[in-house]
Parts: sequence; structure tokens; C-alpha cells
Amino acid sequence: MSLSRHVDPEDIVDHLQHTHVSEALGVSSLKELSSTHLTPYNSRYASQVRIPKYKMPENGTSGDTVHAMLRDELDLDGKPNLNLASFVTTWMEDNARDLMLENVAKNLADNDEYPAMMDISERCVSMLAHLWGVQSGEKAIGSPTVGSSEAVHLGGLAMKRRWQEKRRAEGKGTSNPNIIMGTNAQVALEKFARYFEVEARILPVSKKSSYRLDPDLVRENIDENTIGVFAILGSTYTGHYEPVEEISRVLDEYQEKTGIDIPIHVDAASGGFVAPFTYAGVGGPKWNFELPRVKSINVSGHKYGLVYAGVGWIVWRDESYLPKHLIFELHYLGGTEQSYTLNFSRPGGQVIAQYYNLIHLGFKGYREIMENCLSNARLLSRSLEATGFYTCVSDIHRPAPAKSKAGAVTEKVKEAVASAASSAVSGDNKGKQGGTSTISVPHIGEDTSADYVAGLPVVAFRFSDEFKKEYPHLKQETVSLMLRARQWIIPNYALPPNEDATEILRVVVRENMSFDLLERLISDIVEVTEQLMEDDKVDLSILQKQKRTRPDERRKARHLGEKQGAEKMRANIADETKRMAEGIHRTVC
Repeated sequence: MSLSRHVDPEDIVDHLQHTHVSEALGVSSLKELSSTHLTPYNSRYASQVRIPKYKMPENGTSGDTVHAMLRDELDLDGKPNLNLASFVTTWMEDNARDLMLENVAKNLADNDEYPAMMDISERCVSMLAHLWGVQSGEKAIGSPTVGSSEAVHLGGLAMKRRWQEKRRAEGKGTSNPNIIMGTNAQVALEKFARYFEVEARILPVSKKSSYRLDPDLVRENIDENTIGVFAILGSTYTGHYEPVEEISRVLDEYQEKTGIDIPIHVDAASGGFVAPFTYAGVGGPKWNFELPRVKSINVSGHKYGLVYAGVGWIVWRDESYLPKHLIFELHYLGGTEQSYTLNFSRPGGQVIAQYYNLIHLGFKGYREIMENCLSNARLLSRSLEATGFYTCVSDIHRPAPAKSKAGAVTEKVKEAVASAASSAVSGDNKGKQGGTSTISVPHIGEDTSADYVAGLPVVAFRFSDEFKKEYPHLKQETVSLMLRARQWIIPNYALPPNEDATEILRVVVRENMSFDLLERLISDIVEVTEQLMEDDKVDLSILQKQKRTRPDERRKARHLGEKQGAEKMRANIADETKRMAEGIHRTVC
């Protein structure tokens, strides 16, 4: 009998379970099984009957049973604290969690019913507007959203409508709007263009442009139909900030030549709560409402705003940049309220938690957290490069070009980091399952993010060129899979198109990444890599010990091997091309 290429485990379980229960109890007994029980596991769902998956059951069962079964099934999920793929907050203070639970039933859409919550929402908008440099005399306006995806759509739609209004006033057509973004853009930006019928001019990023939008390409691709430019403050691929001020200068020059005014919307989903608080900012240049060309900014409160998933924000520098006909007046909830959202009912607890964080932490509190995240990200970057196995694509650990050597980290500290990591690589326990590699790194002292290239607390890294040369058979994706076996969730994916021949591993350093946890992560990455190196040597030694054959046979075997290898390589390239093309949708959060 030939082996089947596809096995449906549910069909097997169905057949064997029915046979097992029928033989033991009889068919009539199976039908009469009672749902009463002494414990959640003493129920028919424990072994005799599968929990309903696709259709609602005719009869319900005990809440204790359902709770226990769902809890057990959810144990198969990864641990949020070890999910280093996501930018989303996975830890909050008890007081903030309590406020969320106490207000979990409140609907943010019910303005008249919950006036205190509405006041809190407006205060958050005001605080963010001032944090992002709103200018004197401007009347900022904004709204909470369920996240940055909704906020980006609202910002893009406002730009499109302003462009349409201006074109109509000039007696010109409005049929071919376009918007500029880089290939590193999060999928929500592309969704806006597709859903609202705007041509997406997606410009390639490169190593030369630090994997971010290139101002020179912006200059080459704008025209009278460009409704705006999406600039990203913190690429989800590598953490780089896009050069908003340089892009603004390009648009200024274009307006001087043509009279065409093209606005910028800053997608600061992650960076909006990082750049304002860090000493580095965005590396010196401006990015916010200090630039007149920046009309709107969005941020995710559930990322570095330190709130659980479900809240984002968008702010326009002045109410004149939000077309009035986009604002709805609602009268059927007991009063008159204004609304500009894609959603209606939304949770209110996250907005309250956002306000709690803003007034509890204050500016200094947020600064301490963000500086700590960046410090840990720099330590991880240096440690990975010190092993010799990896090189970092992200740049937050590299000294800022404009900073003096006196302000940068000392060579002594650099050497200590490299020495500590090297000790972990060459230690007595290297490559052994269960062994530990201790990395002790001295405190960096007065060193701050201002001494380094600005960016998000993100570490994007890959196999070093030397490593790939010595171990060409090893696949970087295997590192991700083996770390998953140790409960770490670290994605491996291709860089944006034009650079997608390069795969990277990425770690997002969040508030709850303690030094001890970071130390364990570094040790596990080193051990996993060394284990792969040892396995590769074993595989090669087996090949080298194969029985020697006569020259003709060896020649035939070599030709056959080359032919099979070429076919396999073509298949692998096709598979990897497909996987890389889909990688961003799998891994970016």
C-alpha cells in the first residue's frame, strides 16, 4: 500500500473515537451520556465528544467545563512576554488594568452617556498635539481609533478630499489621484490606496537609503495628482525612521517650481511614542508639526504608548485640514455628537488606560522607559555582532555621525561587550543542550540614545558574510524555528522588494524586556546557532565517508548530482520567492 500524501487527523479521530466508545458503552449509552459531572474533566467533552468547532451545539454545557477546555486549548498559544515579533504591548501596571476592567462595558461611541470618558479622550488628543509640536494659533483636532490602521485610512482620506476640493475649485479633473510610500510601508497604507481608489506609487528602498523612503525617488515620482506622501516614523522591517525633513524640503522645492502643495502624513504607529521622549529624537531633523508640511500624524497607543491592543490616535495640526463634510453629526443617542471614524462602537477602557499612562508616567517616565528599551536593544545588537555569527541591519547601536567621540560609548565598554559575548561563544557548555552561556555586560553609564543613530528599539540581524561562507548549507529560518522550540517568537522574513534576497531575523525590544531576560535570549541564540553548526559538520562528515567508486561511476554520479541539485535549487528558489513575497504579511505587526 502506498503512503497517502494527505492525512486528515480529524477523520481518523472521528472513526476511532466512535469505534472506541461504541465498543465500550454501546451506541445507546453514547447517546445517553450525561453532561453532569463533578469536575470540568469528568464531562462528556473530556474524551467521548469533541468540543463543537463549526456549528453551535443543540445543548450547552457547564461554564466550568467550557472555561477549562478553552483555557487548555489556549495553552498552545505562544507566551506574549516572549513574543518578540510584535510591537504590541503585552504588560501593563495593575492600576491601569483595573481601570480597563472597571470600564470594559463602556462604549466610546456613546458620548452623551459617558461624558467623563469623552473628556478624557479629548485630553489625550490635546496632550499628543502638544507632544508633537502643534504651533501657536493652530486648533488641533483629532480622534481615538482602534489602531493605526484605521488612523492611516482617516489621514489618507482627508488628504484625498482636500486634493479633490482644490482641483475642483481650479476647474481641474480629479480622476487619477496617487500617493507616495516606500516598499517598507505597513500593509494598512497599501490598503488605504486600494480601498479608496488611489494609485499607490510604492518606491523601492535600498541599503543605500537605509531601507527607508528615498527623497530622491520622491522627487522623481510626484506630480499634480499626488495627494500626499506617507512617511513612516519607524519601519516595521528594521526600525529606521524615514527622513521626514528631507522629504519636506523636496516638496518645498517642488512647490516653488510648480506651485503645487503636497502634504505629508506621518505614520508614527510606533515612533510617535518613542521619538518625542528619547534624547536622540529622530537623529536631529524635524519630523512633526514643527514642519509646516506635516498636516497629520497617527500613533498606536497599544504599541509604545504602553496600552493593551485596541487604541490608536490621529491628530491634524489644525481643524482646517480635516474637511468638514467628512465629519458626521449624530443625533440618535440622546444628544448631538461629531464623528469621523471608520468604526462606530469601540472599547473605551483603552482610552482611559492611555490617559492613565500619560499622567502617571509623565514626560520623564516615558523617557526612562524608551531610553531603557533602546539601551537593551543596543546591548543585544552588540552582543550578536560580537559572536561573529551575525551582523545587524538595524543601526541604533552605531554611533551617530554628528556626535563627538567624547559623547559616544567608550572603547572600554565596547570591548567588554565583545569579550562577554565571545566568552559565551567559546565557553565550556557551548553547543550542549541545557548548557548556559553567561553574558555579563557592565552598565553603560551616562550613555544615551543621543550618541547613536536614531530609530525604534528594534534589532534586525542576519547571518554574517563570514558565517554564510563557512556554513553555506545552513538556513537562517531554522534559527527562528529552533528558538520557537525554546518559546521565543522571533520572525525570519525577507526585506522589502528590491532587497528581498536578504532575509533578517527581528527582535522588538519592549518595556518588559528585562536585562535578565535579554541575557537569556542572547545565550539561547548563541546555543541554537552553535547546535546548527555542529549538526552541519556531522552531515558533511557522513558525506565525506561514502564508499569510493571508479572514475566513470564517480563522473556519472557527479553529473546526476549536479542535475538533481540544479532542479532542487530551482524548486527552492521558487518556494523561497513565494515565501519572501508573502513574508511581510506573515510577520509584521
